[in-house]
Amino acid sequence: MGIPQLFSQADAIGRAVALLLLVMSVASWVVILWKGWLLRRAGVDVARATAAFWQAPSLAEAQQRVSGFDREQLVLPLIAATQSQPPGSLAAAGNRSQQLTRVLRDALHAVLDKLQFGQVLLATVGSTAPFVGLLGTVWGIYHALTGIAAAGQISIDRVAGPVGEALIMTAAGLAVAIPAVLGYNIFGRRIGRIEADLEGFARDLRELAAHHPEGR
Repeated sequence: MGIPQLFSQADAIGRAVALLLLVMSVASWVVILWKGWLLRRAGVDVARATAAFWQAPSLAEAQQRVSGFDREQLVLPLIAATQSQPPGSLAAAGNRSQQLTRVLRDALHAVLDKLQFGQVLLATVGSTAPFVGLLGTVWGIYHALTGIAAAGQISIDRVAGPVGEALIMTAAGLAVAIPAVLGYNIFGRRIGRIEADLEGFARDLRELAAHHPEGR
């Protein structure tokens, strides 16, 4: 029996579980492909942008050079955050070092949120898809056994087929969960490396801006 026939013979709950697994699989693969492309670009861009920044003769020139490399807007927000805050506001309270710590921290959090986007979905799919598949299996077995009992003829041959078909849902749940878990772990390591580079750049940028407000 093929998957279309199995789906057509399932009841409403079995079809709902199968559709839920399909949606989870499509969503996780979209995130996996998109984040793989994004993080590959981000890793290259951060390295090139930070190198271009330190080779520039001034902050204005550095910001212009970085804009040519920072396609994902990961480094430019940190540079823009070092600009002077409007006087008379709470953002300008405290000394220059405190201001820079505050604005760079906020800018870094915003950048990291962009890199972390989609990780929650992968973690959720990876942790729940096996249980969704198991629910489909349990319900499929129950549905099959009640149908066999209603027919009045119970034998190993009549039980093995429907039960084996119901177990497909468990395999489907694992097939959905495994790529999501692998993607979450791989992307987590890549994000960690990019985060370390950005944090190091933010610390160096803070020291530069605190001692040389004009970046010269």
